[in-house]
Amino acid sequence: MKVGCFALVDPFSTLDHQLSRIAGMGFKYADVTDNHPGGLLGREFGFSATASLDDNPGDLLQQFRTHGLEATSVCAHANLLDASAPSRYGNAEISKAIKLAAGMGLRDVVTTEGEPHTEWGKSLSREEQIFIIVEKLIEPVRLAAALGIRVLLEPHGPVTGTIDGMGELLDRLGHPEAVGVNLDTGNSWLAGTDPVAMAAAFKDRIHHVHWKDMGAEWNDKRGTVYGCGMTLIALGAGEVDVAGVYDIVKDSPAEHSTLEIAGDDAVLESYAFLKSLGAE
Repeated sequence: MKVGCFALVDPFSTLDHQLSRIAGMGFKYADVTDNHPGGLLGREFGFSATASLDDNPGDLLQQFRTHGLEATSVCAHANLLDASAPSRYGNAEISKAIKLAAGMGLRDVVTTEGEPHTEWGKSLSREEQIFIIVEKLIEPVRLAAALGIRVLLEPHGPVTGTIDGMGELLDRLGHPEAVGVNLDTGNSWLAGTDPVAMAAAFKDRIHHVHWKDMGAEWNDKRGTVYGCGMTLIALGAGEVDVAGVYDIVKDSPAEHSTLEIAGDDAVLESYAFLKSLGAE
């Protein structure tokens, strides 16, 4: 399995800076991490590491290649449990991410439902949660199937963070050729699920992995918080059985994976840890 790096290494800097730093640490792979539709002031004035979903795909691909990096996926983490609104990253942005990935010649777009922020979203029953997620994803999935893209669901919310919830979403969305799983070791653990059990349950549907470990200080929050963007400790230093997950996903369809870890030392130690398990 190939290991890449989250393209948010340093705060208040451009995507070009992030890619340069990633390449400088010896990585060959990175994902399109933060992104937005249209234009963004922060990108124009050099303090935000984000790509536009409306970018020319060839230009964005060349930006990665200039640094000797291969882009592996487009992240499209969304808010699918609150009501649709122009200000919320959701259905429309996921569809744009799929088109961007297709234009770049990539295969995978990673998304999730996230946690609701409104009282309305927090009041949904489990049945309603499943329905609203599927309703918002079914057209992007149909688009992905038409363009040869995979939409990968990541455990990063109250539904995807559980084995039964993830399984029901996969069943309801259908299109097994266009829908799979991006396993996140830290997020699944934080949701209260055993990451090894989740890896085993969806082994044949896992096409990408996000690696992070979680410190003991997170134990009391398990089952109440459903994801974090990155962690500060190296793989193997926390509570997650990363080696146990790797032992399963090494034989899954996943070719690429991404470190979601902050701090140069922790990133490089994590890369070395995965290499000791057999990763590239």
